[in-house]
This record gives sequence, structure tokens and C-alpha cells, in this order.
Amino acid sequence: MGTGKSKIDPCPLSLSLGKSHIVDTSPRRHESESKKSDKLPLRDRAEHICTTEKPAGEQERVEEMPEEEAEEEVFFKFVILHAESDINEALRVQNLLQDDFGVKPGIIFAEMPCGKQHLQNLDDAVNGSAWTILLLTENFLRDTWCKFQFYSSLMNSVNRQHKYNSVIPMRPLNNSLPRERTPFALRTINALEEGSRGFHTQVERIFQESVYKTQKTIWQETRNTAGRQFID
Repeated sequence: MGTGKSKIDPCPLSLSLGKSHIVDTSPRRHESESKKSDKLPLRDRAEHICTTEKPAGEQERVEEMPEEEAEEEVFFKFVILHAESDINEALRVQNLLQDDFGVKPGIIFAEMPCGKQHLQNLDDAVNGSAWTILLLTENFLRDTWCKFQFYSSLMNSVNRQHKYNSVIPMRPLNNSLPRERTPFALRTINALEEGSRGFHTQVERIFQESVYKTQKTIWQETRNTAGRQFID
């Protein structure tokens, strides 16, 4: 009998680890896995990427985030209703009230969430803020939607006691609507006149913190009551 040469294992670690622990790092394996992932539906591939690439601790933090905290809504001090072509002017007035007078948070109607009907956004805007500012410009009367906005706002302030005196017509510096051309229903309400000497005093007299807190409390109680009724 001849003495044949013993075969040398090209991977000595395989003797101690066993076949089940051998990791195939060949290019063919990665190519095969890549082809398998390409055959997965798009949604499954996205989930696969999210679960494999994110650290486990980060995934847990996202899953444990309270849904109420993520969807928490803000009760604004004011909302500015404006013509579509007056967005820039509305933003200027918003910044003026927030930065120069500290009346914040505020919002303009163009910033209301997308995906809802205009009527729903209008209801949310008026009821989700303490004061409703109507931006009286030359474009205001040309916009049928603006007319509907101010009539709805006025009716809301009449029908809800805590909303009394919450509608504030405002004539801004730029392209303001003359008083004689202002709808009669709005002429009965003292308007904010940005160009007047008493503008600063007007702002301080109207936007009182005590009124805001009262309206915010009523808003929160109404939402909580509606939530309980929905659960029941």
C-alpha cells in the first residue's frame, strides 16, 4: 500500500466551527441575494431596508413614540383669512404681529393642512384660533371665497358666545380696501388700521392674554368631550 498524501483543508477554521458556521462570502452569493431582493414587492423591499439598516434601538424609539404626541394640535392666537393673491401680504402681517408685538403663535389660511376640503379648513382655522383677522385689501372683494369666509366668521362669532368680538377686520399698509367700499357688515366692527397712529394701542387692546387662555380652555374641553363621545 502506498502512502498517499493527506489532503490539506484550505480553511482550517472549518474544522473547529463546523459546516453550519461557514459563511459564504463569494460574489455569487451576494449576486443571488440581490436578485432575490429585486423580486420582492416594492413595499416589502422598503420594509426590508428599514429593518436591516436601522439600529434596533432606533426602531424601538420610533415604535414607542405616542401617537397623540405626534399629532398634537396647536391652538393659535390668530388666523389671517386673505385673498389668494395676498399671501405675501398676509405673511408680512403675520410676522409683524408675532415678531413686533409678541402675538403668537399665528397662522395664515394658506398654511392650513392640505388634503382637506376648504370648508373643513375654514372651520378648523376659525375654531382653532382665538381671533380671526380678515385682511381687507382691494383683492378681498374680488374673491368670492373671501366673501364667504367673512360671512361664515361673523356667523360663528354670533352663534358662539366665547367667539364674540373675535373677528378683526384689518386694513394693511399695502393695497388696503377703503372704508367706503368695505361691506356694511364689516364696517360695524372697528378695524385694525396699520397706517394709523393708534395701531400699537389697538393691537394691545385686542389681543389680550386672558381672552386667549379662556378660548383655549373652551377649545380643549370641546375636543376632549368630542373624543369621549367618539369612544363611547
